[in-house]
Amino acid sequence: MHQYDLYGIGAALLDTEIEVSDSDLQTLGVEKGVMTLVDDARQQQLVDDLRDHLVTATRACGGSGANTVIAASYFGLRTFYSCKVAADDNGDFYRANLTSAGVSYPLTLQQADGGTTGKCLVLVTPDAERSMNTYLGISEQLSVAELDVEALSASRWAYIEGYLVSSCSGRAAAIALRERAQQHGVKTALSLSDPAMVHLFGDGLREMIGTGVDMLFCNRDEALAFTGADSVDAAAQALRGYCRSFAVTLGAEGALLWDGEQLYRVASPKVHAIDTNGAGDMFAGAFLYAVNRDMSFAEAGELACRAAAQVVSQYGPRLRAEQHAELLAAVA
Repeated sequence: MHQYDLYGIGAALLDTEIEVSDSDLQTLGVEKGVMTLVDDARQQQLVDDLRDHLVTATRACGGSGANTVIAASYFGLRTFYSCKVAADDNGDFYRANLTSAGVSYPLTLQQADGGTTGKCLVLVTPDAERSMNTYLGISEQLSVAELDVEALSASRWAYIEGYLVSSCSGRAAAIALRERAQQHGVKTALSLSDPAMVHLFGDGLREMIGTGVDMLFCNRDEALAFTGADSVDAAAQALRGYCRSFAVTLGAEGALLWDGEQLYRVASPKVHAIDTNGAGDMFAGAFLYAVNRDMSFAEAGELACRAAAQVVSQYGPRLRAEQHAELLAAVA
């Protein structure tokens, strides 16, 4: 009997979302549609320059992996999350947010060190695209010390956030988690996370994948960049060399899934998108919930597409707790 359904690892970031225009991005020198790593001074400069926008800002416990694990928890999975926060107000907020979402975490998260909890400034334009400027803070020091091997070995699935590739110690922790999960018969899943991570750290992501993961999550741009293919179909063929199954999200077009034997195309509900932040994270959380509950890939894809569509139709990277139950009822 497994104690946990899903064990995740990733950066702990306090997200602040701000509505901006495309001209704001140009004035600020922010690259649109990707995650850019910045230092504390650059992030503070952006906050200062956007002072008049802060009336529309919202704060949430985030980080890609955390969004996925929290979504899975709200759907009904027993979850555990390894990350690193500092002994500051944001760190306290982060731990409380995990607890309220029903997510367990290692003792090391209670024994916070000095420094600064990571922060992500998410700039959302009218076309719903999100441009992220991330100061990792103490998350850059995430290491194997934050792993809980006992909790991992008692889990059905392990989920690795691809953003960890940008930190040497984080990448080492991700590799160690994948290796130990495989040793204990725990299924492994990994997200490529962002096109910028693929372009800048492709070799590191391949190290994290190693001999292959059970499930790979990515979007169209990440799949094309990672494989060097010129079409989604060609990328789908190439991805088979890295995993035993995959899900490639295609935005409003839905998703392309492979269960190890058969390809499936799943449509996405038609919605008015206002904020794409967290869509891929929600897709992964809903999908992992579904496969943990022995749903078929087609059923898992339908739930995941519905959940991602709901996320992009409102502000913020996550849904309210009750919305998860509504989504499950819709596919029952």
